[in-house]
Amino acid sequence: MDMTLTAKIKIYPTAEQAEVLKATLSAYRQACNAVSVVIFDTKVLAQAKLHDMTYRLLRSNYALRSQMAQSVIKTVIARYRSLKSNGHEWTLVRFKKPEYDLVWNRDYSIVQGLFSVNTLEGRIKVSFEPKGMEPYFDGSWTFGTAKLVYKHNKFFLHIPMTKTIPTVDEHNIRQVVGVDVGVNFLAVAYDSQGKTIFFNGRKIKHMRAKYKRMRKTLQQKGTASARRKLKTIGQRENRWMTDVNHAVTKALVRQYGERTLFVLEDLTGIREKTERVRIHDRYETVSWAFYQFRQMLEYKARLHGSKVMVVAPHYTSLTCPKCGHTEKANRNKRTHTFCCRTCGYTSNDDRIGAMNLQRKGIEYIVEGTTQA
Repeated sequence: MDMTLTAKIKIYPTAEQAEVLKATLSAYRQACNAVSVVIFDTKVLAQAKLHDMTYRLLRSNYALRSQMAQSVIKTVIARYRSLKSNGHEWTLVRFKKPEYDLVWNRDYSIVQGLFSVNTLEGRIKVSFEPKGMEPYFDGSWTFGTAKLVYKHNKFFLHIPMTKTIPTVDEHNIRQVVGVDVGVNFLAVAYDSQGKTIFFNGRKIKHMRAKYKRMRKTLQQKGTASARRKLKTIGQRENRWMTDVNHAVTKALVRQYGERTLFVLEDLTGIREKTERVRIHDRYETVSWAFYQFRQMLEYKARLHGSKVMVVAPHYTSLTCPKCGHTEKANRNKRTHTFCCRTCGYTSNDDRIGAMNLQRKGIEYIVEGTTQA
């Protein structure tokens, strides 16, 4: 089964190369907007026709090289087709971000450990940050159309990489790990040996609350500068939260190794479910990136020969893992404790959730291998 990841690689052009890249990005963006106007006015999306209508203009007005002009046409067509397929009204597409699409081995390649990138002034060779990227350059990954991105005064190559990775069969699973994700604990993992790992979320919760207060203050100001600051804070918070999710999912995969079945709750629609949470806690609960966590764990698990499954979240924190008794009164949300009203088994409520998820994974494995 093919798996595609997008690697975000920081590149390090010299000062002179950086100016060339900036000029290239600017010309590419302006050219995209020019072609966008043509498509908007004519509604033509056929590449051959658009080539005849815009190619000479792109070469003469924006000094684009031949391959770059063709790339501009394809980029704008793709954006309009996406607009149509998503059911949006026919509107003028504007290109605001400094980005440039590059086709592997045509617009960019790797030569002697450097990225060779096509620009307005021809090919330039730039160094890049190799740390953590070594496995992707072993020849087993296929590189797709990349984006050259200029953000926060830094240059990046966003490269989609594809590789065929076999799916782990249930018969080859050697252990099952239930993973309960939340706020007080980022994740609680319970494994087949009965061991529990807690990833504390207290610092994260406090940081999210800090961002919340900052947002509230800026929203009350309502000035243009406050709105710009809000956007910057939101981007910073997203990057920080992404780093947190990367760290936790990486630790889980490294801890349990290959042929592990990770079991998560299907938290689709968590926003709607948390509307009943008291207002003071709603921001931290709703905004926790559950889906991003799941995506990261899924691809990291596959890369390490493991698997992720999701199950319905009903009663995972209300059911006693020892006797099976299910009752709302078993759980005390205020103290984050669980005490079974029937057998008296007591533990942290997030740990109970992880234990029940692990049990569901065991049942899935048993059922699948028995039927086979």
